[in-house]
Amino acid sequence: METGARALLRCLTEEGVEVIFGYPGGAVLPLYDALYDADIRHILVRHEQAAAHAADGYARVTGRVGVCLATSGPGGTNLVTGLATALMDSVPVVAITGQVARPLLGTDAFQEADMTGVTRAVTKHNALVDDPARLPEMVREAFRVARSGRPGPVLLDIPKDVLLAECGGAGPRPRPRRADRPWWRAEPDAAQVEAAAAAIVRARRPLILAGGGVIQAGAHEALRELAELTGIPVASTLMGLGAMPGTHPLHIGLIGMHGMFAVNRAASQADLIIGLGLRFDDRVTGKVSNFAPRAQIVHLDIDPAEIGKLVPAHYPVPGDLARTLPALLEAVRRRLAREGAASQEGAARYAEWWAGIRRWERQQGWTARTPMELGGRGGQPLRPQAVIQALYRATGGEAVVCTDVGQHQMWTALLYPFHSPRQLVTSGGLGTMGFGLPAALGAQVALPEREVWLVTGDGSFQMNIQEMATAVAYDLPVRVLILNNRSLGMVRQWQELFHQARYSAVDVDAQPDYVKLAEAYGWTGFHVETAAELADALAAARAAAGPVLLNVAVAPQQNVFPMVPAGASLAETMLEAPPVPAGARRRDGEEEGT
Repeated sequence: METGARALLRCLTEEGVEVIFGYPGGAVLPLYDALYDADIRHILVRHEQAAAHAADGYARVTGRVGVCLATSGPGGTNLVTGLATALMDSVPVVAITGQVARPLLGTDAFQEADMTGVTRAVTKHNALVDDPARLPEMVREAFRVARSGRPGPVLLDIPKDVLLAECGGAGPRPRPRRADRPWWRAEPDAAQVEAAAAAIVRARRPLILAGGGVIQAGAHEALRELAELTGIPVASTLMGLGAMPGTHPLHIGLIGMHGMFAVNRAASQADLIIGLGLRFDDRVTGKVSNFAPRAQIVHLDIDPAEIGKLVPAHYPVPGDLARTLPALLEAVRRRLAREGAASQEGAARYAEWWAGIRRWERQQGWTARTPMELGGRGGQPLRPQAVIQALYRATGGEAVVCTDVGQHQMWTALLYPFHSPRQLVTSGGLGTMGFGLPAALGAQVALPEREVWLVTGDGSFQMNIQEMATAVAYDLPVRVLILNNRSLGMVRQWQELFHQARYSAVDVDAQPDYVKLAEAYGWTGFHVETAAELADALAAARAAAGPVLLNVAVAPQQNVFPMVPAGASLAETMLEAPPVPAGARRRDGEEEGT
């Protein structure tokens, strides 16, 4: 007979789990005692929130389920932000929390919290394991739910006495139920696929929008083949970056609130939008009632609840993109063959459409491929946009890049062309500051031979700065590039543009000396203010054996453009800020317009 703790670890091994990110406490001590003899690697983070984010980062770069572990009460509640982050971005994570012993449930015992109640809104599924005999079955179910269909986080809350109790052996695997054979594993509906293919072949101003679902499904090759077969331009959501190589001539960039001007204009002028694995959320559509007003919508997604939820779908194709997108590709191929239309003819068919896109690109004045002035000479501060381009050149575009949330995140999305899927790790739906460092550690654990960079801001980085110790403890050579503008840059940008430059609570004052801080944690640190210092620091960081931090002082007044104001349509994308009203105060205290 084995205890619940040992049965749990056996089930994790059977599910292919190799690493757990966690933090111990009283309610999970039986599990940590069993871990002492287990082959599963445990990464001791410095805060439970970091455990959830690290498991998330691990899952994003591998496509496998990430696992995190926390004790009862505050240990479990500290996971909530990480679980919400994973849920919004459809990331498979299994969280295991300890709970007070069953006789104490509901008594307000020490470190008791109703974790199934607390996490109901931030998990795909959760459960209290109140029967030791059911523990193996519930662990298997947790992993099945986390990875199947639209992935997401699952939480198992396990009382301490269940971990100590005899579990009753392995037991039989549960018989498959109807829910174990969901409709999305069936072949896609042929009529729906044919209708969508016919619409694609008819269109004269089509646009493909690639979302994170393309990456989750491993359907990126089918996406590229569809684009190359037809000559249709491809745009990406933030979560879809890397699904189409960023340097591919058919990829025109990011869509949405900070999307490329040409992409947003193309969406507004298209006669057909081919949405692949995206939710059409507000950051993609702008004012949803004005989104793509001239277009019909083809929508492929694994979650039927998302199809037509915000944007009406004229050609819905529900199902796993691993099946639906190849089926759509072949249907389009057959139709083009019947019509004798080669891909070259397709490109000619869209010549006018592409000419308009190139015109809008020239109107913006730059693309990710356009070298920008770096600055950093004669007292001139470095431009953050050009710093991202310098990182891209230094890494050859091959690094795994993690971000926090803010201006630096948008500059990375716009100016670092991602060559492959799972190369960008960022919090899209929830927009979680503090996500970046622990997510980068999770990515580095998963991919020890890959170059992993975190691009962050001076606001975000300090939210989970304690995880610098974790990097040293486990010899994780992450590289951190802080774009330090000494402010909460995106908040400052919104206050400048939409609150008459009334700057309130945006200055990040009393900053540490990041070089000394890095040294205190056992990192290598560089302070960068000039172009020469940046080039040297990037080279040194790439050559270093351990973790490295680059604190890069950048121009504080730089804003992220293009930008769609809140409540505006994509057709109203701004390329620059409007004039600051007379009498408004700049951050230096001087009045504008005088």
